[in-house]
Amino acid sequence: MHAVEIDGLTYTYPGAAQPTLKDISLQIEQGDFLAVVGNNGCGKSTLCKVLNGLIPHFITGTFEGKVTVGGLDTLESEVAELARKVGYVYQDFENQIVRPTVLDDASYSCLNYAFPDYMERGKTALRQCGLEGRENEYVWQLSGGQTHLLALAGAVSLQPDILILDEPIAQLDPMHADRIYEVLRDLNENHGKTILVIEHHTEYIADYCKHVMLMKDGRVRWMLPTGEALQRVEELEGCNIFPPQVTQAAYALRKRGSLPADAPLPTTVEKGLKAFGSLRYIPGPAASAPERGGETAVSFQDVTLSYRSVKGEPRTVFQGLDLDIRKGERVALIGSNGAGKSTLMKLMVGLLRPNAGTVSLFGEAIGEKRAEDLSRQISLVYQNPEEMFIKDSIRGDIAYAMEVRGIPDWQERTDALLSRFRLTGLQDRDGRLLSGGQMRRASLAIGIALDPGVLLLDEPTANLDIATRREIMAVLSDMKDIIQTAVIATHDMQLVCQWAERIVVLCGGKVVADGPRDTVFSHREVTRLVGIRPPEIFTMAQALDQRALCYTVEEFLDRFQEG
Repeated sequence: MHAVEIDGLTYTYPGAAQPTLKDISLQIEQGDFLAVVGNNGCGKSTLCKVLNGLIPHFITGTFEGKVTVGGLDTLESEVAELARKVGYVYQDFENQIVRPTVLDDASYSCLNYAFPDYMERGKTALRQCGLEGRENEYVWQLSGGQTHLLALAGAVSLQPDILILDEPIAQLDPMHADRIYEVLRDLNENHGKTILVIEHHTEYIADYCKHVMLMKDGRVRWMLPTGEALQRVEELEGCNIFPPQVTQAAYALRKRGSLPADAPLPTTVEKGLKAFGSLRYIPGPAASAPERGGETAVSFQDVTLSYRSVKGEPRTVFQGLDLDIRKGERVALIGSNGAGKSTLMKLMVGLLRPNAGTVSLFGEAIGEKRAEDLSRQISLVYQNPEEMFIKDSIRGDIAYAMEVRGIPDWQERTDALLSRFRLTGLQDRDGRLLSGGQMRRASLAIGIALDPGVLLLDEPTANLDIATRREIMAVLSDMKDIIQTAVIATHDMQLVCQWAERIVVLCGGKVVADGPRDTVFSHREVTRLVGIRPPEIFTMAQALDQRALCYTVEEFLDRFQEG
């Protein structure tokens, strides 16, 4: 039985010159677990919004063709009727949370439909989504991963046959990402739900999805079983979709003749163990530990911070925290959702004040500095870049802080920053209307406009596809000459391993590990405790030889040769 049938679908947004979806015909089987992949702007989210009727009932435009979901023609069915067939969790899932307590929110859609058993439906959905026992908690007590599960529970409570999730793990640490996908697998295998995920993380696609559908330029190029789809390395990379690192390494080894041309490429570490069995590890030169010393840029001395709580005791984030960040360091702050990374950054820029202890910047307590002086010395680029935009043009946003402070050459400096971040052609555009990668580049330009001594970046690669993430990583590397000291809070372990010289691991308001990448990722107890995970290629190398510390595909290829 087909869960979805599409015949000749073409759709054009109002005022657009070209259609976003072009003559799409396909069938999705009931019980499938389908990953929808493709580069930014290829039409993935638009196609999914057709399936739940938002297009064309709420988002109008030119609609041609026929779409049938769960036996209902989407053109002839109302959105409210389709919502009982298709549950949707959006990329900005926080906006789907509308009620103050967990059970209240999970059952809210059922209450709107006047189901007499709305509470029971909410409880069942919470149980299916792994939130049983949290029914009476306030929604703001949940971590990011739990909030995502609650948004999913709100969709599941209507008992739809189909669930669609747009970038379900973009803002989550590996532990919470695993949890989301385990819940989806359970809903798929044990409750018969058809799952569609718009996903860039191909390691999760390899582990959980049954089929992959590639979209390009508004068309469906193909829909194939996952194992077969991930073999198409060059075609995927041409669409800015990068197969799992194990697959990338195997493809490179095949091209240099180290793997047989007719053998399928491995897509997981387990399959890689068999495929790479003939390779031997060649040790490289021992990595030298980075020197610690020099002037202290930021210092936390016996810092305690608690939040007042609407319910229960105040939440203590830090208790007696001691940490020094030195001038010239590139530091990655890592830890699970809710570990205190963003809070630490807000303390550094004076947005939060500690209950006890001292936060100092270049030897002077932050609480004693004037706001104007502080903004010249340290800058925070927010996780959501749109929060950095206050003017109606990128040029105005970059120039603003310099202009109001009367910096003499502010116009020339604005031109230089626009050029450096490849924004000159976009300078008159409103920052909130740019693509994700363009917004990130613009927010970085705003962050360094006053040439701060310390730059703080909160999740600079969140919600970006892999190609755009690589672009931002290149921009960060190119900024070495501008930024003296940089601190990044992130879940992106590839960014951590390729950019950071020092990694600080937070857990439960404490620093549980601090050092270079070899020190941190070799400490298995810490990685297990915190729920962090090195890049997949590191795990692959360790499975082959415990001595191997490889953080990129290139390092793996250098260290493993034919035996």
